[in-house]
Amino acid sequence: MSTYKCFKCGKAIKDSELEKRFVCPKCGSKIFYKPRTFVKKIKAI
Repeated sequence: MSTYKCFKCGKAIKDSELEKRFVCPKCGSKIFYKPRTFVKKIKAI
């Protein structure tokens, strides 16, 4: 299960909510992106 964010309003949307139509249920925008997860960086010794 993927989670997307609306580019216009910033609402997090699950792919199950989108189903066949890729439209934001809150604002009607059609532009989405997948937010990146936080990656912890460590220094090599």
